[in-house]
Amino acid sequence: MNTSLTQNHLVVQSADGSYTAYSKMFEEHYHSTKDGALKESLLKHVKPAFELKKNKKELHILDICFGLGLNTLSTLYHYAKNAPQTKLHLYSPEFDEALVKALVQFRYPPQLEYLKPIIQRLSKDRFYHDKNFTIELFLGDAREYVKRFKNRFDIVYQDAFSPACNPLLWTQEYFSDIKNALRPEGILTTYSTALKTRLALYENGFFIYLLRHENARNSTLASLQPLEGLDKVDMAHKIACNPHAKPLKDTQVAQKVRF
Repeated sequence: MNTSLTQNHLVVQSADGSYTAYSKMFEEHYHSTKDGALKESLLKHVKPAFELKKNKKELHILDICFGLGLNTLSTLYHYAKNAPQTKLHLYSPEFDEALVKALVQFRYPPQLEYLKPIIQRLSKDRFYHDKNFTIELFLGDAREYVKRFKNRFDIVYQDAFSPACNPLLWTQEYFSDIKNALRPEGILTTYSTALKTRLALYENGFFIYLLRHENARNSTLASLQPLEGLDKVDMAHKIACNPHAKPLKDTQVAQKVRF
């Protein structure tokens, strides 16, 4: 049975046994209930990003948006097991203060329970720091937050609500700001395989790659530099086959819900 996390959020168990939430405001779950919340964080964001950046001694990661904190906690969990020599700096905007405060009551997967004190600190102070990693949680407009940074991030987890529900975090102009915030060798991960999403990235100079997952739906990885060993999407062919397809634009979605 679903339970309430806040008046606008229902807790829902997903297919892998981990819990996610349903947003009444956006009318959408925070994670795929079919793929599983923890599985989605690890397979579609954390593992592919860390595989490409496994030799880095320091990583700066932008997590769009913080939500339930699963991407951030999954990053710390994976880091502890696979890259303990790497110093992590995580930055994440989140507009919903009530949700952040309620996360101290959220039921995280058993693998992540030992990280609960970090959530408790973030829910209160919006900041956590120790010798291995720093986490900054920003309450407010994600798009304005991204504009603060230039050539800062090695990795972006693009994990906002879907283009249908929150389109202003999927437009060509938004991804232009993301490009400016990424380092030249930066990468972006996202669960979205929609052509409009890929076009918005492609028209900003990203190379587009398909990530295939066992027992989970495919996802997308985008890079500012060409990558070897990945399944590159032939965007020229996609465009030729879909000549009327266009990326989302700010002017098209300005009247829709923002953050």
